[in-house]
Amino acid sequence: MLSNYKFIAFETILIKEIRRFARIWVQTLVPPAITIGLYFLIFGNLIGRRIGEMGGFDYMQFIVPGLIMMAVIQNSYANVTSSFFSQKFQRSIEELIVSPVPNYVILMGFIAGGVARGLAVGFIVTLMSFVFTDLSIHNLPITILVVLMTAIVFSLAGFLNALYANSFDDISIIPTFVLTPLIYLGGVFYSVDLLPSFGRIVSSFNPIFYMVNTFRYGILGTSDVNIYWSIGMLCVFVAILYAICIYLLNKGTGLRH
Repeated sequence: MLSNYKFIAFETILIKEIRRFARIWVQTLVPPAITIGLYFLIFGNLIGRRIGEMGGFDYMQFIVPGLIMMAVIQNSYANVTSSFFSQKFQRSIEELIVSPVPNYVILMGFIAGGVARGLAVGFIVTLMSFVFTDLSIHNLPITILVVLMTAIVFSLAGFLNALYANSFDDISIIPTFVLTPLIYLGGVFYSVDLLPSFGRIVSSFNPIFYMVNTFRYGILGTSDVNIYWSIGMLCVFVAILYAICIYLLNKGTGLRH
């Protein structure tokens, strides 16, 4: 449990992070919603009519969980990366580090901010999906658990990226050349059953593939993977990334720009 001053410090960082992206909501919340809306319109509505069913569901219904997860992943990652690197660039992070606030509280504050933005955009995209298709949640606890843990995983990954980044170009390399391909190859737009055996093997090494399919199970009740194995893997990812982030933060790696 956090003591009173630690909780106040955590709350302060979290509120600052929420105000940061809420103040410029036209840049942080609207563009992702518009982008996903275009995916709904083009892939789900126009192309989906020609595809028909996928995995026993209407194609629009099939891609909705993946598109929601894509929005959560991209925005939770981007929020922490841009926020922490901006503070590092402005050297204001040094004031926070030398304060009596423990490093794990600082880390938790930034991660909670990333999760908040990811869930906010995910909620907006979910509301938009009701315009295009009818959705009913199959398993609410699994749905909430997976989306929350995924947001935590990619918030931690974004924090790690920001620690090692030396310029604003560095914080865009990973999302462009690593995150985006993993998302598109993660089963957002297709079922793994359509892939040849080699493609299935390659997909099995993509962590986002497990996240998308477990989230799809929570909403539609169907999945290409074992959901309990996926949830266990998410727990391992959270533990490993947290351990790495707190170790580097305690060591002071990447804090001086």
